[in-house]
Amino acid sequence: MIRYITIFLLATIGTIVIDQNIKSLFVDGLYHLETSCINLELHYNKGVAFSMFSFLGEYLKWIQLALIIIIIGFVIYEGYIKKYPFAIGLIIGGAIGNLYDRFTQDGVVDYVAWHCGFNFAVFNYADVMIDLGVAIIIIASIFNNRVKIP
Repeated sequence: MIRYITIFLLATIGTIVIDQNIKSLFVDGLYHLETSCINLELHYNKGVAFSMFSFLGEYLKWIQLALIIIIIGFVIYEGYIKKYPFAIGLIIGGAIGNLYDRFTQDGVVDYVAWHCGFNFAVFNYADVMIDLGVAIIIIASIFNNRVKIP
């Protein structure tokens, strides 16, 4: 079990550290780039995906904190931490990175604005790690659950 906890913690802490360091480049005004498809520029998201639930204001960060604690408890209790320690570490690290922004910034720090062919929501490294973690779990589940023919 120690091995799985170590993998989980390294993925979680690594995601948080990388996420916060990238965000500091934009918050401190050290980076800005505009191209024909992607702009790298500072945005603050006061909601969740696509700014949903922004009407919750200050309550949103406390709701998210409770959800993160519940999810951590659930994945440990159900044994998912042993099955997907790296993927869950990415998801929890991304969630904590974005939650930290809510407590220290004017909202979640987003900086990647996709506008090539269509406008997409502005996102950040933590969002990508959450999506990557979910994708790893889905792909691993598909390969682990496929029927084997003798």
